[in-house]
Amino acid sequence: MFGALETRLKRYEELERLITDPKVIADSSAYQRYTKELASLRNIVSKYREYKKIDAEIYELEALVTKKTHDASSDASADAEFAEMAKEELSGLKKKRPELEKKIEDLLLEDDPRADKNIIVEIRAGTGGREASLFATDLFRMYSKYATGQGWKVEMLSSSMSEAGGFKEVVFGIEGNGVYRKMKFESGVHRVQRVPVTEASGRVHTSTVSVAVLPEAEEVDIKIDPKDLRVDVFRSSGAGGQSVNTADSAVRITHIPTGIVVQCQDERSQLKNKNKAMKVLRARVMDKAVTEQQQEIARERKTQIGTGERSEKIRTYNYPDRRITDHRIGLTVHNFESVLEGDLEEIIMALLKQEKDLKLKGAK
Repeated sequence: MFGALETRLKRYEELERLITDPKVIADSSAYQRYTKELASLRNIVSKYREYKKIDAEIYELEALVTKKTHDASSDASADAEFAEMAKEELSGLKKKRPELEKKIEDLLLEDDPRADKNIIVEIRAGTGGREASLFATDLFRMYSKYATGQGWKVEMLSSSMSEAGGFKEVVFGIEGNGVYRKMKFESGVHRVQRVPVTEASGRVHTSTVSVAVLPEAEEVDIKIDPKDLRVDVFRSSGAGGQSVNTADSAVRITHIPTGIVVQCQDERSQLKNKNKAMKVLRARVMDKAVTEQQQEIARERKTQIGTGERSEKIRTYNYPDRRITDHRIGLTVHNFESVLEGDLEEIIMALLKQEKDLKLKGAK
């Protein structure tokens, strides 16, 4: 634990130096990244510095008590008074030290360098046709309302509507404090069980929607060589293929080394569509790199909730029984309507608690 704390302390001190460097101050993107990282480390570094101070004070007091005890030339009454004062102070410090150590341990368990990153959420209709696209819309609404309740900002990046009126695919960004920390567990397959409006017999249908939550990658996080990109422009179109505007404003960007393709057409400005597409592309490229790097570790890791695979069925929304079940932690809630209205806090906090419990178990 203390090795990890020393690493964070050194990084914090390095960041303090960096943000006073004129070259960094002149580079606004680097300056913003460093100040954000500094802020994310401030709490745990402050607690660790307090712990080190208490530890040093305990050591000094114990040394002084030992010295006075063995100092024959000193005044006996003064020594007795000093010893009593020192014992009281030592008792208080020794009581405070484990309490502070526990707080630091909790902060370390919750520590994730990506916790405060903004995110890009991709929702895609899976099996179930019309019902899947309608449920994709329901999930988009649920996440948008949850984000608003958290004081976060939602930005639409791209969307594709089905003829039934729901989303075949919707990609949007969420900005705010602690966004990735709370939303990271939403990646996976969400299953809905309900009776479609068109179902005359009242038979329950099962449909699926996939959700991907990607931490947003800034230009300073990942460099993409323009030579590795193929950019195509074309005319935007809506559901059914009708023209949205008469200008070639839609943009498709292909990252040749990875084969990742991103398309944006929601804006009337080609430049705005290109900027949004690049934001999504950076996130996908970084996610791919991180995923490949951690695949081997993930196979052996015992501290993750579920498999972490995007194809994993993580949650079922059962309309007839008005219940929602998260299969990774065996949690079932019955506040069905309020969850779909954006009240996800109970589920998310339960997932965070389970993650912490698993990390504690894995650390032993």
